[in-house]
Amino acid sequence: MTIDRADAVQAGWDSSAPPPAGWTPVTLMDYWNVRWPQHDGVVWYRVHWNQADAGTPIGLLIDYVCMADAVYVNGSLVYREPQLVEPLSRSWVAPQFFLIDKPLLHTGGNTLLVRVSGLAAYQPGFGVVKLGDPNAVQQLYRQDLRWRYDIRLFNFAISAVLGILFGMLWLLRRRDTVYGWYALNTLFGAGYGWNYVTASTWPFASTDAWQAFVVALLVASVCCFTVFLLRFCQRYWPRTEAALGLASLAAFAFALLDPHRMGPWRNLWVLPTILFYYVTIAAFLWHAARSRQIEVRVLGVCLLLPMLLSFRDLALYLGLIHGNNYVGALTSPLTLIGMAFAVAWRFSMAMRRVEGFNVELKREVDVATSQLGDTLAREHTLALDNTRIGERLNLVRDLHDGFGGSLLGAIAALENPQRPAEPARVVSTLKELRDDLRLVIDTTTHEQDSDLAGLLAPLHHRWSQRLDVADIDSRWQLEGLDGLRLGPARSLDLLRLLQEALTNVLKHSRASRVDITVRRNDARLAVEVRDDGDGFDPTAASRSHGGGAGLASLRGRAARLGGELMLDTAPGRGLSLQLDILL
Repeated sequence: MTIDRADAVQAGWDSSAPPPAGWTPVTLMDYWNVRWPQHDGVVWYRVHWNQADAGTPIGLLIDYVCMADAVYVNGSLVYREPQLVEPLSRSWVAPQFFLIDKPLLHTGGNTLLVRVSGLAAYQPGFGVVKLGDPNAVQQLYRQDLRWRYDIRLFNFAISAVLGILFGMLWLLRRRDTVYGWYALNTLFGAGYGWNYVTASTWPFASTDAWQAFVVALLVASVCCFTVFLLRFCQRYWPRTEAALGLASLAAFAFALLDPHRMGPWRNLWVLPTILFYYVTIAAFLWHAARSRQIEVRVLGVCLLLPMLLSFRDLALYLGLIHGNNYVGALTSPLTLIGMAFAVAWRFSMAMRRVEGFNVELKREVDVATSQLGDTLAREHTLALDNTRIGERLNLVRDLHDGFGGSLLGAIAALENPQRPAEPARVVSTLKELRDDLRLVIDTTTHEQDSDLAGLLAPLHHRWSQRLDVADIDSRWQLEGLDGLRLGPARSLDLLRLLQEALTNVLKHSRASRVDITVRRNDARLAVEVRDDGDGFDPTAASRSHGGGAGLASLRGRAARLGGELMLDTAPGRGLSLQLDILL
């Protein structure tokens, strides 16, 4: 039995029992905001029916209640919402089923009283009542619950899951902004869908605040949906996107700052948003009709049917038709799945292009690697040849500069008819030639396996013996040289500089002691040769031909080593030769 007639009477928020007078007959479904447009509070609905046999239980189904209610059967409370005053409970989408038996059920006349709490701005009302066999009525209840509540819960869940999934995909592929906008659209849409399944206004303290926030979510969802379609169609309109972003921010600002005005007057936001939504879909459908891309056409088809059915839901929302079930909830999964398919298809095509590019790239890399290997092999051969040539040139240069010069000088001296060669001079010249040759040999053969300490060891040994023979006490300080490699050219220059300095000590200084210091200090190398000999006047030595050439040679080697030669000497107080080299 379906009951669509009842009596209604308005009351205040604190009404615990229906008023005795003022009852008005109404037809169910009844929206009281039509009859009492300014009434916020309580309306009592009274339904009568006759029961032939109280011994047989019956099922009672209340099709719709907005917002919160308390149900009484023959004066006894059988159900009560947690919040009958602000903030109101929100079980308004789901139907309500009760099993009525003795002693509540009476033979003959029975009365159902329903206390409905609501706000006029949100279409408060009461739906039809169905009575009969418990199994049959419960089956109707399950059908209504499935289509009016479970479907919406499924919509919320799938929106949240797709939003999180594509949001994570966007985080991994930040350049593909279409995934990010789709994620934002579905997440805001999930928030809007939560309005139909939640039982409270938490975390907001009033129905107005909750509704204002829901409207802001709707605006943000439609704005993100529009940007998603633009990016999906590969259109980048910065000004349009900025305007949509400002509209979303404005909606949330109004919802937080003035919810008691935005909630009741939500249509000032909802209707333009819905109209903009229709314009956006119409433009996309026009684009999809002209497109040859599969994913664009699939998405267009998935948006067309929901848009057509949404006209019926809009008429129901505006009160142009009566009912309590929005069919858009049935097509929403189709829209979500279609959008997900389109985005996933585009992602799949992008991955196929990437895979094809990788195959082509691998082929090109293999060819380039083969060519590079051949080139490197040729360059390696050339480098080895150049290295050998360079080593030979270095050897020739060292022999020419050092040993060759000394040899030419010795030959010239021996061939001079005016100065017959003395045995002592011949032996001295040969020793100088031997020392030059040893320096070349030491720096050439020990390049790869000796550091500076290893190169200085032979020089130290030879000159210590030579100075001892000349009755000159030599004291060497070699510090921090282990592991230090200057390279063959610089090492040879350093050894020749020390050799020439010690030769001068031996031949000209008449010293009794010489101190040789080679010390490494972090990134610098300090070299000093100090004797206690006669010394000399540097100015006069520079003017003399022989002395000036010797000093010029020392300064030239110091320059090649990357330092500046410093002399500290004077007649009668010895000589200090110092060099500071940057490693």
